[in-house]
Amino acid sequence: MTKRALIIGGGIAGTVTAMALRKAGLDPVVYEAYDRDSDGVGAFLTLAENGLAALSVLDLDLSRLGMDTPAMVMISRGRQLATAPMRARTVSRSDLYGALRDEAVRRGVPIEYGKRLVDATVTPSGVQARFADGTTADGDLLVGADGLRSRTRAIIDPKAPAARHIGLLNTGGYARGLRLSGPPGVAHFVFGRRCFFGYFIHPASDVWWFANPPARREPSREELLAITGRQWRERLNDLFADDPGPMLDIIAATEHIVPAWNTYDFPRVPTWHNERMVLVGDAVHATSPSSGQGASLAIEDAVVLGRCLRDIDEPAAAFATFRHLRRERVERVVAQGRRNGNGKMAGPVGAAIRDLILPVVMRRIAAKDAQGWMHNYRIDWDESAR
Repeated sequence: MTKRALIIGGGIAGTVTAMALRKAGLDPVVYEAYDRDSDGVGAFLTLAENGLAALSVLDLDLSRLGMDTPAMVMISRGRQLATAPMRARTVSRSDLYGALRDEAVRRGVPIEYGKRLVDATVTPSGVQARFADGTTADGDLLVGADGLRSRTRAIIDPKAPAARHIGLLNTGGYARGLRLSGPPGVAHFVFGRRCFFGYFIHPASDVWWFANPPARREPSREELLAITGRQWRERLNDLFADDPGPMLDIIAATEHIVPAWNTYDFPRVPTWHNERMVLVGDAVHATSPSSGQGASLAIEDAVVLGRCLRDIDEPAAAFATFRHLRRERVERVVAQGRRNGNGKMAGPVGAAIRDLILPVVMRRIAAKDAQGWMHNYRIDWDESAR
């Protein structure tokens, strides 16, 4: 009999997991807390080559979305410190959500909206989920793809650690009508004196950008929402006032600045699963945006979990294999993201040291392919997970 999988969360992790489980022969249903029109939060993200490769296992092609990102350039005080090749794609988060959702539906995956998980219990025959609207759903297993503040994580382990605030905020937007020189799609990363800035020149000439204002303490969601767009514009102009580069022009050409949000990571989540429930994506290994790997790791999770459930009949044993295959890799990426983020917050002395050694470090990384462990990861769907 086909196993019914309840997937909690209709974002990137949830929809890709649903397609992977369907490919593996399961019967997935996605339960999304928000209405259909509530997706598309945030600005944009970059999918690394390992994430794109994992999507290709599921015959998912995003080439019509966003732009190719062939390289990164690191800049400080108007000087180019280093360049490195990338084989990535930068896409609007809203476009990505929509494309994955629509493709999941096209492949026969039901998605139910307005279903906020409040509890889940293991039953003699499987698992039952209970939602805030009073409804329930029964299945053979449940996948928590419900993000950083995962309710599933708390159900599996009430003592699960909270995410760690990494001392940075994230905001950004799209600048229109601004003509910047430079190759399209390249990620320009600027170490400002008081704030980190990144921008990409779209082939259509718009500029996609983000900024990471420092935050010594973690502001509440209400505090962040209370800051108006005008106030953010003034703050960003102040942060970049003394820095060479196009940052002020980009901000001025942006009609709407995305409301800022906190950034977090999880150094380690001790418990990934119980006998019928398992976590994927940010719910179990949120990583700093500085890693450039958050979405890609979630996509990898989906494919690996699908392979485990295809080959191992008992859910608990499949989940244990999934954890074994994934934990070391994802925790290493989280640690790398933490180190990358620390470079964004360097003081004057730290910045001088960074600017001195970064070109040397980047040359050595390129020569030895020292980041190959991260980007060259590939999943063989035909290989047994046993």
